[in-house]
Amino acid sequence: MGLLDGKTVFISGGSRGLGKSLCNVFAREGADIAFNYHSSDKDADNTMALIEQHGRKGLMYKVSVTDKHGIRKMVEDIQKKLGTVNILVNNAAINKADNFATTTEKSWLDVMNINVNGLYYVTKPFYREMMRARAGMILNITSIGALRALPTSVHYSTSKAAVVGFTKCLAREAANFGISVNGIAAGIYDTDLGQSLPDKFKLMCQTWGMKGRLGRPEELAEFAAFLVSDKNSYMTGEIVTIDGGNIV
Repeated sequence: MGLLDGKTVFISGGSRGLGKSLCNVFAREGADIAFNYHSSDKDADNTMALIEQHGRKGLMYKVSVTDKHGIRKMVEDIQKKLGTVNILVNNAAINKADNFATTTEKSWLDVMNINVNGLYYVTKPFYREMMRARAGMILNITSIGALRALPTSVHYSTSKAAVVGFTKCLAREAANFGISVNGIAAGIYDTDLGQSLPDKFKLMCQTWGMKGRLGRPEELAEFAAFLVSDKNSYMTGEIVTIDGGNIV
């Protein structure tokens, strides 16, 4: 028996990095998985292969989280093929290394559009279905950059702080419909996004972090599987930090 037997899950940004590990671990725990991705068909195929090797059903959609019409069509298709989604994981995000003084308006809007507007576009249609079912789990992936004064980009930190507020306030509303909403504040992981950060930032994490290394994506995914499982029945509106014990 897996933690997620009989569950249907949607994971945004599931083709690589944390999203790929979330798809893999959740499928291993018994869930059928749907995910979206932005560009790489090869990466998406690799994720699909991981899902299917666990004997689970998988669906993949090449649609941006900022495409609200495409997202609605995707949700309708998932419902037809897999039924109501029980678990939603908002994982898709981008970061662009920059100083605030040189951040362009386009760069600011790109980050906000994907990390904040995309969160809204993806959550809304799934949330409505969960309301009708009067049950569901939502997990939002935010960042320690939203909670601490780290040397990361201001637009990224701002967008991830918005995810924290979104999580806490939605949890209050969602509780009326039997829906739990929690978040994970992720540290620096060995992913494309993590490796895109300045070397001095990664070195700081490895030097000052209690674990002394970057995180492995599957380490976050293993804990996430518990967070969205029925075993975690009394927790909502919380942000859990998983960053290797950083002291900054």
